[in-house]
Formats: sequence, structure tokens, C-alpha cells
Amino acid sequence: MIYIHIPFCRSFCTYCDFYSEAVPGCAGSRKAEFEQGLFLKYQNALCAEILSRRSEITSEINTLYIGGGTPSVLPPSFFEAVLEALNHAGVRTDFDEFTVEVNPEDVVEKGEEYIRALARMGVNRISMGVQSFDDGILKWMNRRHNAQTARRAYEIIESAGMDNISIDLIFGLGQLSPDRWEDTVHQALAISSVGKMPSHVSAYQLSVEPGSMLAEFVRRGTFREASQEECRLQYDILCRVLKEAGYHHYEISNFSLPGKEAVHNSAYWEHVPYSGFGPGAHSFLLSEDSDNQPVIMRKWNKSDLKAYLDYFCRTGERGDCADSSISVNTLDSVNPVVGSETLTKDQYDLETLMLSLRTSKGVDEGFLRAHSDSRALEKMISCGCLVPAMNGRIRIPEESFFISDGIIAEIA
Repeated sequence: MIYIHIPFCRSFCTYCDFYSEAVPGCAGSRKAEFEQGLFLKYQNALCAEILSRRSEITSEINTLYIGGGTPSVLPPSFFEAVLEALNHAGVRTDFDEFTVEVNPEDVVEKGEEYIRALARMGVNRISMGVQSFDDGILKWMNRRHNAQTARRAYEIIESAGMDNISIDLIFGLGQLSPDRWEDTVHQALAISSVGKMPSHVSAYQLSVEPGSMLAEFVRRGTFREASQEECRLQYDILCRVLKEAGYHHYEISNFSLPGKEAVHNSAYWEHVPYSGFGPGAHSFLLSEDSDNQPVIMRKWNKSDLKAYLDYFCRTGERGDCADSSISVNTLDSVNPVVGSETLTKDQYDLETLMLSLRTSKGVDEGFLRAHSDSRALEKMISCGCLVPAMNGRIRIPEESFFISDGIIAEIA
């Protein structure tokens, strides 16, 4: 299970706090020359990191997810080089699920052949950030596309033969009336030009993240956050419309047509180990020490592209990256761009509990009773905030998903 972070964006969305660096909008040949150099440098550094950490990569779930940032700013040759590095690292690259995130404007600019090129190298799932079908809201979000571009991009992806398409939406905006939001959800379901609904919908509540433009708007008093009542109403509308359309609400923020649940993301919620590559990427690793005792570790690459390139490329005076197979042999044993922490068994169990209760599967009842406050647990069961699920499990019912954080905090 592998995640690769692409730290590049053409512009920054109002709400976003994911790590990325702006790719300047140079014109013509100057733009092409700049991007080719930057992307090649990052490609070589990423390949070097993959090869240097080959022993960490787990094959328990055979998925690859390339996110960001904006992966679709990159040419197909970048993804081909990454797959080659993974292959050299001993990874089976005929992935069960291979997802690439795209932005609508990139798809429209690059056309159907771009998607076909991704498909030829094994990409079988596209996740597209739509966020809204209201052009005014998209402009406020500082998105580079409008609703028409999103529809055109979806048409291109479909025409290229990709049938597993996920789209992202955002709710929880004060300027989003109930009718406006319900219309947005219906437009998302009708985005296909051939009448097929998206296989997957992810819908996230807007949050004010430190360091984002939105946080600055709040500080200045120029943005009104939606009330909890408004957010709850919008979430209820989302759940109702998607349920009526036949979607499975399998995780708090995620809905799929039957059999189209995201394999990669589902593994996160099941606490499956994964390896993350690129600046800002996180990894979750399970191993054993010399006494055969479990070692539970979380690692992360610092959100610093320059430091990442300097370390993994070992630049010379011209700033060119060395061949990745050579770079690996010169890396220090202690990596200065990585942070880590070791989790205790109690921390691991608490995370397992919290992640499981985000899903429609829930958590094993015996595990839940062993790792929660008994009095609080019985209170949550008696009030219907926790209900029986299949195979001896307990879950939070859909009507209580919106207050899941409070339920989990009560019992943990």
C-alpha cells in the first residue's frame, strides 16, 4: 500500500493546507523549460527515496495512490519513471487499485490522450476535485475551473475508457443555502454525458486549517463560518440524496456505488500499514524488534521541497539530480528530512477504535468493550448512538455520523 505526494499546484485553494509549492505560470518555451527541469529533478529525487526505503514497503494491500497537490500538472513520463522505480524496489506494479488525483482544468487542457496514457500504465481509478458546481463559490475557493470545465473534464475521462471515477465535493459553507447545496449534489450525480453516475463521491465539511487563506479570512473577519446547524442540515441533505440514488455510505465522508468503495482509503481506516513518499507524505509501519516485540511507528517527510531535493538528489553546482540508482548508495543512514514517532500499544488500539468507528463496518464488539469506558459505552448504546452491525460488530448509525467525534470522545 503506497501513497506518493505531488507537491505542486498552479494556484492555492482558499481552504487548503496540504503541502504544495506553486508552479509559476511562465509562458511558452520558458514555462516548458522551467517545468521540465523542476519536474525531472523531483522525479529523480522521488525515485531515489523509493529505492532507499524498499525494505519498508508492505504488500499487504496492493494499491497505489498518487495525490497532492495536483498530480495532473505532471506529464505521463513522470508516472512511468515512478513505476519503474517501484519495480526496481521489488514492488509488484500491477496494482489492484491505482488512483491518480486530477484537476478538471488539466484534463481539459491535456485531453483524452493524457487519460489514455495513464490507463496504459495501469491507472484504473481517477479522483477529480470538483468541489462545487456554483461558479461563484468556485471563484471564492480560488479554483481554476468552472462548472462547465468540470463537466467537460468528466466527459474526457469517460471517453478515454476510465469507468471508475470519484469526485470530491465540499459543504459547510455559510453562503451555501440548503436548496443550492441539494442542487449541487444532484448536479454531481448528473455530471456524466452518457448518463452514468460517478462510481464514488467524497464530500468534506469545510474546516478552517491553520496556514490556509481561509484562516487569514477568519482572522480579518471577512469570512462567516457556517453554524453547526447549517452544516448538519447540509450533511443530512447529502446523505439523503445519495442514499436515494443507491450509494453506499461506507465512511463518514465517502459514498460509493455497490462494489466501488475505495480500496486504498478503506485500508487506512482498517489501520493497514502503508508507505508514503515525497515531501509531506506520511507512513505507518509495523515491525518487530530483536525480542520479537511489535514496533508501531509513524514516519513523515518534512514539508520542505528544497530540503527534500537537496538530500535525495545530492545536487552539484548545476543543481542536476544524479541517477537515482547511484543516489541511493550515497544517502546518509540518518535522514534529515524525516520525522518519526513510536506508538504505544494503547495509542495503536485507540487509533484502531477511532478509525473503525468512522466506517459502516464499525468495530468488533469485544475490542470496543475492552478499550472504552463501560459506563459511557452503555449510555451511547442505550441512546442509539451505537448500534449492532454485522459479524458481532458495533457501529455508529448514519444518522449519528455527523456527531461521531463527540461519540468517540465520550467512550474512548
